[in-house]
Amino acid sequence: MKFQVLSLISHSPHPLTGELPSPTERFEDVIEVGVTAERLGYDAYAVGERHAGAFLSSSPTVVLGALAARTSRIRLLTGVTVVAILDPVRVAEDYATLDQISRGRIELVVGKGAEAGHFDLFGLDESRQWDLQREKYELLRRLWDEENVDWEGEFRPSLKNVTTVPRPYAGAPRVWHGSATSLNSPELAAKHGDPLFTANAIQPRSAYASLIGHYRERFEAYGHDPARAHVAAGSGGLLIADSAEQAVSRYKELYEAKVAQTFRPDLAGKAGYNTPFRTIEDAIADGPQLIGSPQQIIDKILGYHEVYGHDLQSISVDGFGLSRGEQTETLQRFAEEIAPVVRRAAPSTLWDTL
Repeated sequence: MKFQVLSLISHSPHPLTGELPSPTERFEDVIEVGVTAERLGYDAYAVGERHAGAFLSSSPTVVLGALAARTSRIRLLTGVTVVAILDPVRVAEDYATLDQISRGRIELVVGKGAEAGHFDLFGLDESRQWDLQREKYELLRRLWDEENVDWEGEFRPSLKNVTTVPRPYAGAPRVWHGSATSLNSPELAAKHGDPLFTANAIQPRSAYASLIGHYRERFEAYGHDPARAHVAAGSGGLLIADSAEQAVSRYKELYEAKVAQTFRPDLAGKAGYNTPFRTIEDAIADGPQLIGSPQQIIDKILGYHEVYGHDLQSISVDGFGLSRGEQTETLQRFAEEIAPVVRRAAPSTLWDTL
């Protein structure tokens, strides 16, 4: 298995102390943690994209550019690129530029986004979100795969004999499809023979297993080689302790305060927004969160792998308000005590030929 570190660049007061770092400090944390992730041997580092809520990730291309300049090996992903609200020409240009700067280390995870306000912000009809997603993604594919593109669609002016520049570093970057609650993303990924990135962040395992199962079934139905149906899975945050008892003792107040802080009453009952695992005991037992001793976390990841068959596991260390030192300590423990065991038990060929 491969491992990725993801930051959504959250920017909310610490759930216990109320302290709020400056935007400058948060960006510095994200970049320095990315440099640390490369040093510790992680395979990828991802930056999210949010245009509403308590986040600073509205310009992931800028942050990834800073990371590209500070790293040399680690792959750089998005999590997700909200292609449904963006101009595909601009996306093609921006990420091809990043691909050149990083010498081919860029991959996109595209999705419609998890925030409820960004369609209004960009003057788009949210009820058409999946139509927007499909059309804009398919245009992006053509812009990277072809030159002298002629195109007509519904949501932007037509194109005549267009070749976006720069061209990608060594062919079109791999594009994953982010999937959290709907069958639309797995269907689009399967149609085009692309990999799937399941959020695996809030809901029970069975919800994500259903999306992955649909993806694998449709991938083969579209005539693609099932061996190419790569899957990645997120997690609801990483907190490591020496034992299960210590994990509860050390993190219970922090975890439950964060759950209360992020609860969205306006979205109560809507899948994918509010976690049902409101106590740390529930999260450890049944949630996607990776909380507990190293062995507990190993067992949970391998349990997900039995169901998902995933190649890439994404983890996050900055969502609960840990200091940069605590984030580094957590990443180091995961890299030394957890990752090697999981890699041996669930080997993957993802990226081995790149």
